[in-house]
Amino acid sequence: MKRENVFKLIRFFIVIFIAVASLFALYFIAKLTYPFIIAIIIALIISPAVYFLEKKGRFPRALAVITSLLLLISIFAGLITLLIAEIVDGANYLSTVVPEHTRTLIEYIQNLFASQIIPFYERLANTFDNLDSGQQGTIMDSISQTGSKITETATNFLQNFFLKLPALVSWIPNAATVLVFSVLATFFISKDQEKLLNLSKKVIPEKIKYSSNRVLADLRKALFGFVKAQCTLISITLVIVLVGLLILRVKYAITIALIAGIFDILPYLGTGTVFVPWIIYEIIMGNYGLALGLGILYTVVVVQRQLMEPKILSSSIGMNPLATLIALFVGFKLIGFIGLILGPVMLVFLTTLYKANVFKDIWTYIKYGAADTRE
Repeated sequence: MKRENVFKLIRFFIVIFIAVASLFALYFIAKLTYPFIIAIIIALIISPAVYFLEKKGRFPRALAVITSLLLLISIFAGLITLLIAEIVDGANYLSTVVPEHTRTLIEYIQNLFASQIIPFYERLANTFDNLDSGQQGTIMDSISQTGSKITETATNFLQNFFLKLPALVSWIPNAATVLVFSVLATFFISKDQEKLLNLSKKVIPEKIKYSSNRVLADLRKALFGFVKAQCTLISITLVIVLVGLLILRVKYAITIALIAGIFDILPYLGTGTVFVPWIIYEIIMGNYGLALGLGILYTVVVVQRQLMEPKILSSSIGMNPLATLIALFVGFKLIGFIGLILGPVMLVFLTTLYKANVFKDIWTYIKYGAADTRE
């Protein structure tokens, strides 16, 4: 092998090693500093409000930051309060209706057992008695194995649930601590934003600074674009469900629409978590008209979600719809629900690196070394 090719191979492995080491370093740093990462994101969110209060309202920088933070917290707390009030009101209604529906469902199941299941069991028992001992033994073994598997699965589920319960409870004070640190860090980051930017200009080399600014700008656009897209999709679902339920004259349509909108975030399950059991129940109760209406409404929601999600996401984060769809699918397959967020973000990140000529610079280093010897 030529000497030049050996050096190219060495530089290639150097680049791979640095990339992998950087990813691991970022992962461990993020685990230790995630409250401050949250603070940076919040600081970016309130930045326009801080700028407006400081420049237009003549507020001191610290007061502008405090006011913007309080405004953001007030809006968030107000939305949560309204949501809780609506859900509590709906829950009070459901607490009186659900037991009645449950009794009706139990009576239906009892009648079903009396009229269908028991006669079927008797016929099955007669057929079983007519089998020879070997066939009976095989069937009993299969039933025993199935019962053991079901018992084992249920036991493991309950065991894992109770084992994780202390961790879930301990998460509450941890979340409160993270919230306090994030709010304080947001204040200091936003207050000293100009100083931090000037310091970064002195420390970071010009070429890296240019590439980093471009990457961060596009990532910020992707982050806000993704949040905007998800809020848009959930709002569309919520409005469609609300209008459909009002047409069907369902009580507490607002509460049900809000719950459907929340479940719409879940991958694959989505609004089906609300609609599928509801439709099955209405069919069992003989309310075929309402079941049909709910089925049509659910179909409309699913179709619009599948059609609109790639288009809205692509327009919000500035990516090709097909590339966005692939990023969503690959991200979900690799790391689950979080992949629906990180998939498009990683796509934007890689695209931004390409536009900033980062990959070109890396290839130049691999091919020519630290100095670019091309003409």
